[in-house]
Amino acid sequence: MRPFVSELGELQNKLLEMGGLVETSIHNSIRSLVERDDRLSRGIWKAEERINDLDIEIDEMATRLLALHQPVARDLRFLTAAIKINSDLERMGDLAINLAQRSLSLLSRPQFTELVDISQMSRTVESMVRKSLDAFVQRDEHLARLVLATDDEVDDFKNSVYRELLDLVEQGQAPAAPAFDLIFIAHNLERVADHATNIAEDVLFLIKGVDVRHHHLDLA
Repeated sequence: MRPFVSELGELQNKLLEMGGLVETSIHNSIRSLVERDDRLSRGIWKAEERINDLDIEIDEMATRLLALHQPVARDLRFLTAAIKINSDLERMGDLAINLAQRSLSLLSRPQFTELVDISQMSRTVESMVRKSLDAFVQRDEHLARLVLATDDEVDDFKNSVYRELLDLVEQGQAPAAPAFDLIFIAHNLERVADHATNIAEDVLFLIKGVDVRHHHLDLA
C-alpha cells in the first residue's frame, strides 16, 4: 500500500491539474470573443473531457482514502475539502463550455459593442479562480479572504453589463440576440466567481476548521 501522505499529494496534484484546465478554458472562451478567433473556443471541449475524467478520479480517490485510512483532524478536513473543491471545479468546467458556446454564437454575428466590461470582468473572475487554488496549495488564509472580498466586485460588473446591454436593446442601438448572449456570458462568469468563492471558503475550513458559509466573515 502506498504511503497515505504520498496519496494525499497525488490527490492535490490532480485537483491542481483540473483547476489549471478550468482556468485556461475560461480564459480562452473570453479571449476568443475579444480576438474573434473561434479556434480558441473550440479547444475547450477537449479540455472538458479531461476535466470530467479528473472529476471521477478525484472523487473515487478521496472516497477510497476516507474509507481505508479513516483520517482525523487536518487530514479529514483536507479530504472533505478536496471532494467539495472537485465538485466546484467540475461545475466551472461546465460553465466554461457555456461561455464557449455563447462566444461562438457571438462570433457568427457582427460585433456591435466594445467588450471592455466583459474583458475586465473575466480577468477579475480568472484572478479569483487562480487565487482560490493558490490559497488551497499554500494553505493561505489571506488569499482565501481576498477571493471572498472580490465576489461583490464581480456582482457589480454583472449588474453593470446587464444595465448597459438592456438599455442598448431598449434604445434600438443593439440587436437583442447578441446582447442576450453577452448577458448570459456575464451571468456565467458570475457563477464561476461563486464557485471560486466556495473554494476559498473550503480553504478557510481546511486551515481553521471553521465553516464560514452563510455567515458574516470579517475580511479586514
